[in-house]
Amino acid sequence: MNPLQKIRVLVVDDSALMRKLIPQILETDEAIQVVGTAMDGNFGLKKIQDLKPQVITLDLEMPGMGGIDMLKEIMRRHRIPVIVVSSHSTEGASVTLKALSLGAFDFVAKPQDVSSRMQESGRELIAKIKAAAQSRGIQITAPSDSVSPVRTQKVNISEKRQPSKIVAIGISTGGPQSLQYVLAQLPHDFPGSIVVVQHMPEGFTEMFARRLDECCALNVKEAQSGDLLLAGRVLICPGSRHLKVKHLPLGDIAILSDDPRVNGHRPSVDVLFKSVAEEFGNRAVGVIMTGMGEDGAHGLGLIKAAGGMTIAQGEQSCVVYGMPKVAIERGHAMRVIELEAMANALEAQCSVEIGSSRKAFGAGQF
Repeated sequence: MNPLQKIRVLVVDDSALMRKLIPQILETDEAIQVVGTAMDGNFGLKKIQDLKPQVITLDLEMPGMGGIDMLKEIMRRHRIPVIVVSSHSTEGASVTLKALSLGAFDFVAKPQDVSSRMQESGRELIAKIKAAAQSRGIQITAPSDSVSPVRTQKVNISEKRQPSKIVAIGISTGGPQSLQYVLAQLPHDFPGSIVVVQHMPEGFTEMFARRLDECCALNVKEAQSGDLLLAGRVLICPGSRHLKVKHLPLGDIAILSDDPRVNGHRPSVDVLFKSVAEEFGNRAVGVIMTGMGEDGAHGLGLIKAAGGMTIAQGEQSCVVYGMPKVAIERGHAMRVIELEAMANALEAQCSVEIGSSRKAFGAGQF
């Protein structure tokens, strides 16, 4: 993109207040030009033809043609990156995750207190608009055969198997679909335990974990303090919390904290990676995937220094090649693997049993 050329943005929202506020905030950044606004999907589609925007911000809950229907048309006819501006409600979280599955680039949560928090949300929206304008429009779709086996063969967490390795995944923009793609290909008897920091606000991660659980043979849940790190289990860090891990004689556990933001994020990938490096050393596998910024790059280096394996997602399959690029440039990634091969790589890394890693809890082998 020409640095002198402003990013053309169309704002679609049924709220007159938002159609006024969002453009005001966006145009405080000299790199962005709001070329128009629309109050519903029908008007929005007409303005795409006339105004030729490069990025669209989209409210999902609108009268007339709603956001989901408009998004489907944009994906079918225009392939313009769309950033959803979503409500914090349970219904809002559900429809937002649906929008991501249909090809939305990312989302920003509408603040519940518009007067005091809109500037913060606006800064996030500006950063994501800039990333969207530079993205290559990669679309991630889950493998077609990934759903059917899940219904018949789900991992049995009651077996409480100690994991061979602890796989820590850090991921941001482009994460929901990329993570689903990888997890859906892992078998129900996957011997590792997976802990995930996905940059996502409070109120969205529980629904996200539930949707992943429905399409995976692994057991996926939003993490709670004290959750055991078990073979075949995936723990998703809750929004607005940090996730750490602890190696204890009676079992490895997850711990949540409300410590300050790191790299501007809570949850932060660096916080998780540092904890995994300190607690598990050569049993740790750090994976940094698609996303903006550099969160996780330092922590990946700590895992490498502790004797663990470090993996970065390759550029060709990243929706945003930010976090992996920084980690690779700093020399912290031992392997660079594209999304299609990630599940196989994780299986290979975790298939080597360490000591009594496959024995049941309570066997006194820790």
